[in-house]
Amino acid sequence: MINFKTGGPFVTRFAPSPTGALHLGNVRTAILNQLLARQSGGKFLLRLEDTDQERSTFAAEAAILWSLSWLGLAPDEPVRHQSLRLGLYKKAVDRLMAEDRAYPCFCSEAELEQDRLEAAAKNLPPRYSGRCSRMSDEERAERLRRGDAHAIRFRLPEKAEVAFTDLIKGQVSIPAGAFGDFVLLRSNGWPSYNLAVVVDDADMGVNLVLRGEDHLTNTARQILLYDALGLTAPAFAHHGLLVDPEGKKL
Repeated sequence: MINFKTGGPFVTRFAPSPTGALHLGNVRTAILNQLLARQSGGKFLLRLEDTDQERSTFAAEAAILWSLSWLGLAPDEPVRHQSLRLGLYKKAVDRLMAEDRAYPCFCSEAELEQDRLEAAAKNLPPRYSGRCSRMSDEERAERLRRGDAHAIRFRLPEKAEVAFTDLIKGQVSIPAGAFGDFVLLRSNGWPSYNLAVVVDDADMGVNLVLRGEDHLTNTARQILLYDALGLTAPAFAHHGLLVDPEGKKL
């Protein structure tokens, strides 16, 4: 484990989704991020990841902002809203598409569910089969011409394995095959979590991402995106989760 006191200045961020009240684990993460920024002479930033149109609410956003204010966790810059940054995500995807690092996926929900069922039957984590990555250029162009609904997926490098040094856990290695080609833009044009996080953290100058260990696989996806977009990845640190005696989040 690296001593955080020797680094910095750290630009950290807390990035909750306004889909409900803060959990205790969220609050601890916010406190740790602010303390690291203050200790190192850096900045503590706040971003609301409100791209889940169905679940995000103004009431939840207000509750989060009130709670953070009550805790004294004021950010050093104005709050960012991902819903106001859609142009940045589209620009990043256009670049990946132009370089054949991403492709349109026309799969129906029924086809994707079949992929999930087949993976579950083999006791494997759910992952995309890569069906549309093998589509011919002619078929892809025709379906785009017809205006068929589609998402945009990231094309994983062949035999990719993502290795990085976690400031808490040490050396971590995750095979990209564990998650497959992942969605960048949904069919409605809104970004996936992993795309938006990478674009925003780079744009905001975040150089240390401190969050729960349940994000380790997301970190592997995000490092691949940083590399594909020619961006410098931040340092990562993943702490344990706050759970009850049954292992459930508090």
